[in-house]
Amino acid sequence: MGSLTVVVLLRYKRPTMNIPSSELPRIIVIGGGFAGIAFIKKMIKAPVQIVLFDKHNYHTFQPLLYQVSTAGLEPDSIAYPLRKIFRKHDDFHFRLATVEHIEVASKEVHTSIGNLSFDYLVIATGTRTNYFGNEAIEKNSMAMKTVPQALNIRSLMLQNIEEADQSDDAQKRKRLLNFVIAGAGPTGVELAGALSEFRKGILENDYPELEEEEMEIHLLEGGDKVLGPMSDTSSKKAQQFLENMGVHIHLNTMVNDYDGTTVTTKDGTTFETATFIWAAGVTGAPVAGIAAAHLVEKQNRYKVDRYNRIEGLEDIFALGDIALMETEAFPKGHPQVAQPALQQGKHLANNLQKHLKQQEMEPFTYFDKGTMATIGRNRAVVDFKKMRFGGAFAWLLWMFVHLWFLVGFRNRVVTFFNWTYNYINYDRAARLIIRPYKNR
Repeated sequence: MGSLTVVVLLRYKRPTMNIPSSELPRIIVIGGGFAGIAFIKKMIKAPVQIVLFDKHNYHTFQPLLYQVSTAGLEPDSIAYPLRKIFRKHDDFHFRLATVEHIEVASKEVHTSIGNLSFDYLVIATGTRTNYFGNEAIEKNSMAMKTVPQALNIRSLMLQNIEEADQSDDAQKRKRLLNFVIAGAGPTGVELAGALSEFRKGILENDYPELEEEEMEIHLLEGGDKVLGPMSDTSSKKAQQFLENMGVHIHLNTMVNDYDGTTVTTKDGTTFETATFIWAAGVTGAPVAGIAAAHLVEKQNRYKVDRYNRIEGLEDIFALGDIALMETEAFPKGHPQVAQPALQQGKHLANNLQKHLKQQEMEPFTYFDKGTMATIGRNRAVVDFKKMRFGGAFAWLLWMFVHLWFLVGFRNRVVTFFNWTYNYINYDRAARLIIRPYKNR
């Protein structure tokens, strides 16, 4: 007799989230960035159950990512465990998961680990890198939106310098030591300044076979000034700082292509480089399930009312970079920086607590605390209301503000120690290739 082969197909269920049932209203928060954390901190003592979903188990202090990528700080100085922030609260639950879809009608969130219903939903997913549809740049350039990406830049930078130190091919060395950054907003400017300081403080000491002048830094900007959102005074001062530090600035220069070895601009100019960092724009990171009618298409941001409720939807809110609130003072929405996110998070928490008590909610009003950017040692620029200033005082102010908003006492102490050490010794102690970078 022939043998009978029986094939049994096992249907595996997605693991349950182990979220306890509760008679309290359940608020689901998507995203543990500035807005999400600010909202939960203010809401945590209210009679609600809060569930936070994030694809990382830590909060990232994104304004200092560039220091991780240039070996100034280790990632644990700017990242903090999400569970640790709220571990003393019994009805807070964090789940490491990717949110895949929102069922608006049934008020349910579908994630990579299962589905969960909500009474209120807060979307604080922030932004992602915007490549403007250029697949070649997306494939071959380096982005800097997350801790892993910052570590990739650090590894690639150090690997390329090591390889240049071993090579006697002048053309190859030039390509390996040529650093090109697209986008002269705060990220691009701060990154260019940090690379310049790395060149001055590290290259001549650690790599005696290399000349400091061999390492070139090019900052490409499609607009007509650096730090476009800031005042002309601060922009000109920042550009002067960068040029004095040896950074080559190319204004009105649009990048057309990067094939892994050559950056080509719209006017045909080329830059041979093994390190091309894309800091030229961001776009919102919406979640599937909410109709496109609720999105502002060009920016991928949810259109919200003055209470941060997504227009046309009940009990679903958006905060921070993903939210576009049109006001008389900000007809195109608030800037996609930390302060609007923090203020909106706190304000929505206050409003929801009023709503739960059947009290009238108050419209959001943004208080602009100014804009700042650091260019390097003793160099920064600040716009505050009608005041414009730069230099050492602006740099000290920038350090104080960033230390203040870091999550966790340990992170503040470690970061302050690293900055003090780097300032005294012109050193960057985190120049370690822990995880070698390989491009796909």
